[in-house]
Amino acid sequence: MLARIWAEYEDGSACCAIITEPARGAAKEVHDRMPLALDDVSLELWMDSDITDRETIRSVVRHIPAELVTHWPVSREVNRSGVEGSELVEPVST
Repeated sequence: MLARIWAEYEDGSACCAIITEPARGAAKEVHDRMPLALDDVSLELWMDSDITDRETIRSVVRHIPAELVTHWPVSREVNRSGVEGSELVEPVST
């Protein structure tokens, strides 16, 4: 599960942001940042609305091990709005 924050405004609109961290493992080959993917134990703590102190959150939340992060080239079609399908995440030759 990716760590994210969510805010709902008085007018009923909402926004969401994915939390990132410095890239680790194979992700470093692609970018200097990566989404914060939470381990199973951290997920429950992350969802606890009573934990709001930033330092407390940092001390209890753990990311998944770097060796679980993998990547592969995919079709450039993933960049086109309106194009959908599971085949878009299938590996392609470069």
